[in-house]
Amino acid sequence: MSRDKIIVLDFGSQYAHLIAKRFRMLGYYSEIALPSADISTLADAKGIVFSGGPSSVYDEKTPEFNSEILNLDIPILGLCYGHYIVQLGYNGKVGKGDVGEFGFATLKFADGMGGASSKCPLFKGIEGEQQVWMSHQDTVFTMGEGFELVGFTKDCPYAATQNLAKRRFSLQFHCEVKDTPCGNQIFQNFADYCGMEKNWDQDTVLNVILENIKKEADGRNVLLFLSGGVDSTITFALLNKALGQDRVLGLHIDNGFMRKNESANVAAAYRKFGFTNFIVEDASESFLKAIAGLTDPQKKRMAVGENFITVRNDVTARQNLDDSWLLAQGTLYPDIIESGGTKNSHTIKTHHNRVAGIQELIAKGLIIEPIRDLYKDEVRAIGKKLGLPDELVMRHPFPGPGLSINVLCNDGKENPKDAEELKLAQKELDEIKLDMFCPKCTANLKRSILPVRSVGVQGDFRTYRFPALLTFRDEGNGFYHFPDKREKIEDCSSTITNSAKYINRTCIKLYQKPDLSDDDLKIQEGYCDRRRLDQLREVDNIVLTELHKSGWYDKIFQHLTIDLPYASAADRATFVLRPVISEDVMTARFAMWPKDLLETIVHKIAELPFVDALYFDATNKPPATFGWE
Repeated sequence: MSRDKIIVLDFGSQYAHLIAKRFRMLGYYSEIALPSADISTLADAKGIVFSGGPSSVYDEKTPEFNSEILNLDIPILGLCYGHYIVQLGYNGKVGKGDVGEFGFATLKFADGMGGASSKCPLFKGIEGEQQVWMSHQDTVFTMGEGFELVGFTKDCPYAATQNLAKRRFSLQFHCEVKDTPCGNQIFQNFADYCGMEKNWDQDTVLNVILENIKKEADGRNVLLFLSGGVDSTITFALLNKALGQDRVLGLHIDNGFMRKNESANVAAAYRKFGFTNFIVEDASESFLKAIAGLTDPQKKRMAVGENFITVRNDVTARQNLDDSWLLAQGTLYPDIIESGGTKNSHTIKTHHNRVAGIQELIAKGLIIEPIRDLYKDEVRAIGKKLGLPDELVMRHPFPGPGLSINVLCNDGKENPKDAEELKLAQKELDEIKLDMFCPKCTANLKRSILPVRSVGVQGDFRTYRFPALLTFRDEGNGFYHFPDKREKIEDCSSTITNSAKYINRTCIKLYQKPDLSDDDLKIQEGYCDRRRLDQLREVDNIVLTELHKSGWYDKIFQHLTIDLPYASAADRATFVLRPVISEDVMTARFAMWPKDLLETIVHKIAELPFVDALYFDATNKPPATFGWE
């Protein structure tokens, strides 16, 4: 059935699908298409949005683009990489800028445009300077023919442009993310400008999902990997509603990477809600063996993902489930896009549900993923519509590989490249001006680089760089001052990561065992084994328990506790607290806890005998991902 729509051309951005989601949430049907799409496939489009992407327009290999699309007589909006494509299409000039922008920027309107000017339909109803979210290194040097300047930022002279005669708009910033507060209004204004009428809502989404499940199952039964997290739980409820409990079996695998008492708590919660069609399999020894001795994060994720298939095959054989059973997963769109799952996207990290064994089953039509086109907040809305309690719907995300991806590993051998880049990172950090803090705070400020790499994302690219560590004044007994002004910490963190080539995170020291000097802490040989996992479980449990007691568990999106192989001895460890606030996983801000809550958590963790140090990760996404692997 034909339906008026906004088409989003996916140039490979981490946020491309998020654009379509925003329009759908506003009530307008939207679809993704390749930028090479034939004109005939765009027949029902009332408007087109060009997404961002990981390429530079001057790269040797760029996403294939059908330039005839620019000749269509419908409105077009370009974002980031799409901003460049629009400008180049009308003979503008684009190149690498002197300064990149990653994170927050302030958009100012050009003279004559001021605020809600009728001269720019996109900014109708939007007054004054606006916070926007940037993630780019390239920039427009000269606007295309017929374009006029609408807005700019400190480091971006052409942040917003328009050509009303051609009905073309282009923006350097990402208005699809929540960190651009006026973004929804911009999309609403674009939909109005396109003449769209509301034609999409949550009831429609739920009905489409249920019908798709019935169609894809085609009379077959379904076995679901049931981690206990939000995504797999809601997938379980959707499958049960669409097919009935007699055709669905949930398989919860205790892989040894669960939080403290996690599997027992998950099983109890399911039974409480009335789910009886699931089984629990203890496969912890199998998974620990699969990742034994691995240090590379990608190889570790892949080993975990492949072992899920091995365990699934063992279980299906024992349960006498024949080949007609489909395998279901609670895969979300961010899992796909971060795994490089669209034609033009780059791999940020390979998720366990996108390893080779899974891809083979997908190719054979043996995988069903009912929520693969949705984001976390959309999935939660579906869960509530199904009547699931907050106990299941509002849990913090907990992926299939569990705590294994929070245990960083190292073979203990010196790497010449790491040693050289550590020196370069330290030089960069020493030269960055940090004048956002008062003289009292910075009088004894120490800047250092943690000798471990962590994954990040900048400009749709995966980065694998070092974290900066800031140590403020010593407050005694191993505890250190933590600045209480979020804005200053955020400004500091962004300044460091925007200015440095070898740094993608900023951490703040909270505690270090009093009898240890900084020189006592060294990279230790360490792998993801039961001892380190048990230590991590204890630290993580302290944090989650205090978050629940204080009411802060429901105020943040997720908390990750990271275990670093950086300590005074192999049987000890350093940990990182990583609380984040997010709506859809694609962007995030670090969470700022009240001083008393942070102090309680830090003091309780410091009492554990194996803890050498404790840090706080004060980095947004981008430039850092949620986890460190």
